[in-house]
Amino acid sequence: MNEAKGPLDRPTATEYASWFKALADPTRVQIVSLLARQGRAMSVGEIVDAVHVGQSTVSAHLKVLAEVRFVLVDQHGTSRFYRINTACVECFPTAADLVMGRPAPAAPTCPSEGDD
Repeated sequence: MNEAKGPLDRPTATEYASWFKALADPTRVQIVSLLARQGRAMSVGEIVDAVHVGQSTVSAHLKVLAEVRFVLVDQHGTSRFYRINTACVECFPTAADLVMGRPAPAAPTCPSEGDD
């Protein structure tokens, strides 16, 4: 069978599914959008004020986004600041292209927190 005509391999499909699932909530899309547009690390309080959702809800969403490495956490004393993982987010259109059967410009790898 022509590999280009077959499905994605299971590990790649699993990784991409986790990315799509992480963005399957409007509040998480807002948070990713906010962090990307701000271009700086933000506290949970700043994010809460911007998206108008409770602190515990924002924290839960940030946890999901951090698990798929869309956001990175910077610890400063007892405070946590969240920033967009630009390397990972830049992979996302490539993932969508691959899922739709379009050629990818480069192998989509999402660096870990220390690589951004």
